[in-house]
Amino acid sequence: MYTNVVVKKEDGVMYLTLNRPEMRNALDAKTLLEIDSAFSDAELDKEVRVIVIQGAGGKSFAAGADIQQLHDRDSLEALIPGMQGLYSKIEGCSKVTIAAVSGYALGGGCELALACDIRVATKRAKFGLPELNLGIIPGAGGTQRLSRIIGKGRALDMILTGKIIDGEEAERVGLVTYFTDEDGLNEVVVKVASDVMKKGPVAVQLVKAAVHKGFDIDSGTAMWIEKLSQAVAFTTEDKKEGTLAFLEKRTANFINR
Repeated sequence: MYTNVVVKKEDGVMYLTLNRPEMRNALDAKTLLEIDSAFSDAELDKEVRVIVIQGAGGKSFAAGADIQQLHDRDSLEALIPGMQGLYSKIEGCSKVTIAAVSGYALGGGCELALACDIRVATKRAKFGLPELNLGIIPGAGGTQRLSRIIGKGRALDMILTGKIIDGEEAERVGLVTYFTDEDGLNEVVVKVASDVMKKGPVAVQLVKAAVHKGFDIDSGTAMWIEKLSQAVAFTTEDKKEGTLAFLEKRTANFINR
């Protein structure tokens, strides 16, 4: 079904591997379409709770957009949803998304990681938004997500200078959530995914929506979104099970209802 990505599902986790190592996993149009299709399938799969995005080959997570395709695009093509639309879809996905970054995550690759809920990076990870070197700007959410994650000043510095930072600095400035050595990447990803899988599925979806939808609006309205989300959670069977399991000192058996 796919040629530029590899999709594997295991114990409620979908592993989506960008599989163009000879091109440093550059994100050409076909690869983006396959990512979009994989996410659409995952949304419909009730067994999938977590999606992990990673890059094949060990040298790159994703080295950015296909430069030849960028060169050939005109101004009107920049107005279509394209990569920005896909990354908004990833950010709004009901499943928890984890970017497992080893090697280069530049341009569109960095923006892909930024669209995920959680980012795990190794010592070999390299993050950057060097689009200004090409006479363009980050156009897949980079100007907005990076500034919201690490602050406007640091984001402007990275974008304006084209600075590339490693995994250790990325953790220090808050760009990534977990930092590990190369051998520990899979272990950390599995641990994080496992922790998420233990939580109430409906509650996970609600908290994602509350955080993302509430982030850019006034606090009063955001608090109301939180309250309404909690009201929905209170109606679920999982709420009854979760609270009862706590009282009975046992592991909850959530059923996603």
